[in-house]
Amino acid sequence: MIDLYYWSTPNGHKITMFLEEASVPYRVHPVDIGKGDQFKPDFLAIAPNNRIPALVDPEPIGGGSPLSVFESGAMLVYLAEKTGQFLSTDLHARYDTLQWVFWQMGGLGPMAGQNHHFNVYAQEKIKYAIDRYVNETNRLYGVLNKRLADREYVAGHYSIADMASYPWIVPWKNQSQNIDDFPHLKRWLDAIAARPATIRAYAKAKEINPNFGQTPIRTDEERRLLFGQTAAVVK
Repeated sequence: MIDLYYWSTPNGHKITMFLEEASVPYRVHPVDIGKGDQFKPDFLAIAPNNRIPALVDPEPIGGGSPLSVFESGAMLVYLAEKTGQFLSTDLHARYDTLQWVFWQMGGLGPMAGQNHHFNVYAQEKIKYAIDRYVNETNRLYGVLNKRLADREYVAGHYSIADMASYPWIVPWKNQSQNIDDFPHLKRWLDAIAARPATIRAYAKAKEINPNFGQTPIRTDEERRLLFGQTAAVVK
């Protein structure tokens, strides 16, 4: 039984999508980031970067003591290796998948995240910042759209590369993108949305967070917790 420390964010969805696809038993521990749960000592012992998601596997690969893993990309790789699913053991296919997981972790996620921040959450609307991240998100959509022009999924077969990117494309409207401009990406998005495991994963999000899917109205305290952190929080 995997213990999953989760909140209903794109990075959280990646892991529930995998666990549902692979039929891995798991138990959700909600970490309400708007209330500051990510700073509680028991969570920080697992995720020192005070970000969700994180997991604890009481029966890790090869046995031994329980293993904790944070960072969603590392979690996807670990779960794929543990289950033998959604990450090929063939050298070329494996690294074809992994490079796109890292592409998402280093590019699509951070750029779309800043896009969300300046478009949706920032109280001061800074045109330069909005344009910067909307344009870069657009470029990244173009990269993924081109990649999908001649294949069903990012690495050919459905894999952790798709699970990594999908939740960051779902909120395309909030990112000031027009999904119709990217026909291959739209086809891929619709195909993954229709997968039973994806449907179950997003239903879990609504179960854990009844406000999931609504644009949050952040209080000053929530803004401080989410956007006002410095090194002081990790001392």
